[in-house]
Amino acid sequence: MKLPPPPRLTGIVLVVVLAVMLAACGKGGEPGHGQHGGMPPPVVAVKEIQPVTVPVEFEYPAQTAGSREAEVRARVVGILLKRNFEEGAAVRAGQSLYRLDSVPFEAVVARGEADVAAAEARLANAARNAKRIKPLFEAKAASQKDNDDAASAEEVAAADVKAAKARLVEARQGLEYTKVESPISGVTSRSLKSEGSLVNGPADLLTTVSQLDPIHVNFGLSEAEQSKLRQEAAAGKLVLPKDGRFDVAIRFEDGKVYSRPGKLVFTDARVSAQTGTTDARAEVPNPQGEVRPGQFVRVLLKGAQRPNAIAVPQRAVQEGAQGKMVYILSPDNKAMPRPITVGDWTGTDWIVTSGLAAGDKVIVDGLAKIFFPGMPVQVGDPNAPVTPAKAGAQPTTEKKK
Repeated sequence: MKLPPPPRLTGIVLVVVLAVMLAACGKGGEPGHGQHGGMPPPVVAVKEIQPVTVPVEFEYPAQTAGSREAEVRARVVGILLKRNFEEGAAVRAGQSLYRLDSVPFEAVVARGEADVAAAEARLANAARNAKRIKPLFEAKAASQKDNDDAASAEEVAAADVKAAKARLVEARQGLEYTKVESPISGVTSRSLKSEGSLVNGPADLLTTVSQLDPIHVNFGLSEAEQSKLRQEAAAGKLVLPKDGRFDVAIRFEDGKVYSRPGKLVFTDARVSAQTGTTDARAEVPNPQGEVRPGQFVRVLLKGAQRPNAIAVPQRAVQEGAQGKMVYILSPDNKAMPRPITVGDWTGTDWIVTSGLAAGDKVIVDGLAKIFFPGMPVQVGDPNAPVTPAKAGAQPTTEKKK
C-alpha cells in the first residue's frame, strides 16, 4: 500500500507549479509587448493625408426634352383625308404629314380667279371711257364732272382688281393649307386625329414633332446651393469653370452614363416662386437618338475643382455615435478615432471639410480588426496571407534521432 506524501512536500510542489505558470505567462503575454490576448497587433493599411486639387461633380435630377418641340396643327377647317407619315418615325422639315379635303378650297380658288377676271374687265372698260373723255374735256366738249367721273371709275376699277387678286391669293393659300407639313425635322409622336375626322383648324392638335439632336436636359438649381457655390468660390475653396460653362454628362435610371458629353447652355436669372429653384438647361449631342424626350435622368455637372482639398477613401469613413469618423494612426501605433465633417464625393473619396489636417495618417484597410479605440496596430498589408510566425505560433523543432 502506497502512503500519501507528507503535507510539507505537497506545498512545495504547488509553489513550483505556480512559478512555472507565471514564467510562461510573462514570456508571451506581457502588456508591455503591445499584444492582446496573446496575439500580435492587427495589421492595417494607412494613408497619409496630403492636400490635393480634386475635380468636383454636382449631380441633380433632370428630365430630357427635344431641343425643338413643334405642335402640328392645320390652319384651315376641313375633313382629314389621309395621314402621310408613320407614327414615331423621323420626318424632315416641309414633309407633308396630313392632307385635308381640298375640293371646297379648289372651288374658292376658281371663284377668286373669276372675280379677278371680271375686275380686270371692268378696269379695262373704265380705262377706255377715261381715255375717250379726256380729249373731249380738253376740247371743251365734255364737262368737268364727266371727266372726273371717268377718272374715278378707272381708279375704283383698279382697286377692285387689287381686292380680287388679294382674295385669290387667300383662296390659293387656303388650298395650300390643306397639305399639313412638318415645321421642323425630327421624330413624330402619335397621331391624335384619324382619317375622316373633322379638323377645326388651329384649335385641334394633330401631332408633335421633336428634334432629338441635340437633346436638352432640363433641371433646377436651388438658391441655397447656388449661394453656397458662390461663397466657396469667393473664399477660394472652389474654382468654377469660366463663364459657368460646365461640362455635362447624364446618367440613366439603370446607372449607365451616356457616352456623349454636353455643355450647360442656359441658366435662368429668375427664381421660380413655386419651386424655389432656378431653371437650367444642358445641351447634349444625340445623333443616334439614344436619349428620348421625357426621360428622367441624373445630370452631372463637371469642370469645377477644389484646390488644397483633404480627400479620404469612402471605405475609411465610418458612422460613429456623433456622426462620421475615421481611425487615425497615433505616433505610438494605436488606432484612435477622429470625428470628421464631410462634403462632396469625388470618385471613390469623401472631401473632408473639417477634422483632418496634412500629415494625419488615416487607417483605410483592416478596420474590421479594430475592436476598441486605442487598440495597438501595426502598419502593413492586411490582405497578405497569415503565416504561423505572424500569427504568434511558436516554431517547432523536430528532435533528431
